Amino acid sequence: MTEKFSKDDSSKKSPEPINHLMKAMNDFFEHRPVKGFFESLDELFVSSPFSASFPVELKETDSKYVIKAKLPGIKKEQIEIDVLQQFVTISVMHRETITTENEKQEMIQHKDSMRRTSRTVPLTKAIDTKNVKASYENGLLTIAINKLKGKRIDIT
Repeated sequence: MTEKFSKDDSSKKSPEPINHLMKAMNDFFEHRPVKGFFESLDELFVSSPFSASFPVELKETDSKYVIKAKLPGIKKEQIEIDVLQQFVTISVMHRETITTENEKQEMIQHKDSMRRTSRTVPLTKAIDTKNVKASYENGLLTIAINKLKGKRIDIT
C-alpha cells in the first residue's frame, strides 16, 4: 500500500523508515552471535575476582581512620599498602602461571598472566605514616591509621 501526500501533508511523512531501522538494530543486538558475545563479555566482568575494583570502606573518628577492604580469595602476600601524607593505596597483585606438558614431559604451552588492581583512599587530615597498622583475616583487610595532631593557635 502506498500513501500519497499532497503538498499540504508533506510535513506529516510516515516515520516508517526510522521504525524499520530501529527494528533492524534491535534484531541485530538480540540475536546470536552478537547477543552471545555481549553475554560473554558481561560474564567476564561480573565473575572476575579482579573486575574493576574491590569494595573499600572508610570510617573516621576524632583520633584515627579505619579502612576496610574486602578481598576474598586473596593471600596476604598479594597485598601491598602504600601510605602517603593524606592518601592510602591498596594494591592487589595476582600472578598466574600455567604450563602444559605432553606425556614425554615436554612443555607444549607456557602462559604467564599478571593482574594488578588498586584503590586509593583520600584522607581529609594528615596522618602519622609511622604508626599504621594493618591486619588481614578471612578476606578482610583492616588498616588503622592515627591522625596527626597539629598545633592549635589562639588568636589574640
